[in-house]
This record gives sequence, C-alpha cells and structure tokens, in this order.
Amino acid sequence: MSSKKLTQDEVDALISSVDTSAKAKADVSASKNIRDFVFGSDDLSLLGDYYALRVINERFARLARSVFQPMLRVQPRITALMPEVKTFDEYCDNAPALMSLTTSRIDELRGSKMMVIQPGFISALINAYYGGDLGLKYQPRAEFTATETRVIEIITDGLNRTLLSAWQDLMQLTFSDESREENLQFASFVDGGEIVIVCSFSVQLPKADDARIDILYPLQTLKPIAAQLRSRMQSEVIDDDMTWRERLERAVSEVRLPINVQLSKPRVSLRDLISMRKGDVYPIQLREGLSVLVQGQKMFFADIGEVAGTSAITITQKLD
Repeated sequence: MSSKKLTQDEVDALISSVDTSAKAKADVSASKNIRDFVFGSDDLSLLGDYYALRVINERFARLARSVFQPMLRVQPRITALMPEVKTFDEYCDNAPALMSLTTSRIDELRGSKMMVIQPGFISALINAYYGGDLGLKYQPRAEFTATETRVIEIITDGLNRTLLSAWQDLMQLTFSDESREENLQFASFVDGGEIVIVCSFSVQLPKADDARIDILYPLQTLKPIAAQLRSRMQSEVIDDDMTWRERLERAVSEVRLPINVQLSKPRVSLRDLISMRKGDVYPIQLREGLSVLVQGQKMFFADIGEVAGTSAITITQKLD
C-alpha cells in the first residue's frame, strides 16, 4: 500500500470540486397520501410482525360465528383483518357519535382492551332476532334502546368468552372491571396521543352491508409479551372449537320433549259415549308394562309405582 499523503493543493482541489449547496430533490407534487413522519416516533420493532396476534385474531373470527347464530339464525362469515397501529385520536377521527364501547381490564397484563361494535350491526341483530329483515337500513339515533342495550350485553359477554378461548394457547387471561359507553369522547380508555393496536373483523351478513367489530389494545399493554407475540404458535388445542356437527348434536340433545304414560285403553260404545255426562265413572284396570309415549311415539314399557309419596314409573324395556 502506498504511504503517499495528499498534498494541501490536492486537498483544496477535492474540496472545491464538491458543491455543498446542491441537494437532491424529488418532485412529489403529483403524489397522494403524503404525510410527515418522524423516525423513531413509533417504535414497532418490539412487536415484530404480530404473528401470534394474527393467529389469535383468526381463531377469534372462527369461534365468534357461533355467538351470533342464535340471533341471526345463520352463521355469518367473519374475516380477521390485518392489525393496524395508530394513535387513539386517529382512530376516533370520522367515528360515528353512537357506538357500543365495552372496556375491560386485562389483569395479567395490567392493561385494558376495548371492544367496539357499530350501531348498524346491533340494529341488524335486533331485526333478525325478532323476525325482521336484515336488509333494513339503520336510522341514526342519539342513544341505544333498552332492548339494544341488553343485546349488547349478551353479544359482548359471548365475544369476551370467545376472545379468552382464542388467547388461551398463548397465555391465560381474565377480564374484569367491565364498563360500557356509547360515545368515544366519554370512554376512559387511553390518552388521545397514545398508540393503540386495532384488530378489526369484517362480518358479512346476507342482504346487508358488511359490519365491523374492532378490538383495541394499547401498545403498552402488549409490550410485556412482545417476545411471545413474535413467536410462531403451533398449538391448536381449543376446548370450545367444536365442529358444526358437534354443536348440532349438543343443541338437539337439549331439546325438551313431552312424555306421556298410557295407563289404560278402555272401550265404550257410541251410545255410552253420547250419553256421557260430568261425574260418570268408568272403571279401568291397571296392568304391567304400561306404554311410555315420547312426542306421541311409543318408545318404552314401564311399571307404575310411587317414590317419596309421588307417583312414578320404572322403565322396564326400551322398544327398538
């Protein structure tokens, strides 16, 4: 390697050849969606690519369908959208004045989460539950009715249970200190400038516009489990993840059916039947092997008896 050093004249020539006033400029006047960005203002590297959170959201979307089935009488298609990171003020922009806001504290993470349901979706649930048309247009109002408030309680309780089931492979959570509001301005969730992670779910309904459910987590709430959120979840063990056939069998097995016991089958003539009056007595003979009818169908034979002073039967044979 040469040990020759530059002379002062050579150094001056190099410096003079550099035009320090020249700056590279790009013409972005025709571009759209341009906003200022300060590097380091929102450090999201702590959470990686949200892989575990996306898996949790997909499970929640799959399990949450059964929550709406009793009211809609169909299982809607629920799609988990990509999580978004924004400030709470940005989320509140363009939000309707009336919304269902349910805030719960997550004890294990020492933080909170908020579940947001659009009022149009709640109105569709009410219409479907009472036999109406899902395609009815929502009329904006200033507050929820008592019926809508009760439906919100039922839906949010079911969704919270489903959310706990979706989280249980990553960690066991419990929700407490639940509160409900109807306006984002009065919700005591986080400060406006604080960063939140918005997990959105699109609910597709027949003959109606798609509804949307949002679950908001403050960034500070999920930071303690950042390493777990970056991990690749492999377990698929969820106790409540039943198939459609299993849910149908459970629902059918809980149907109540009337049971009748046929004590006797006396025969009377038409003359006696026509002349029958109140107070007439017709003797019957009780025999063994009484017929037990379920919904009018003969299914068992039984003997009559008594248990603790109450008439009862003992099943003796099941009919094929």
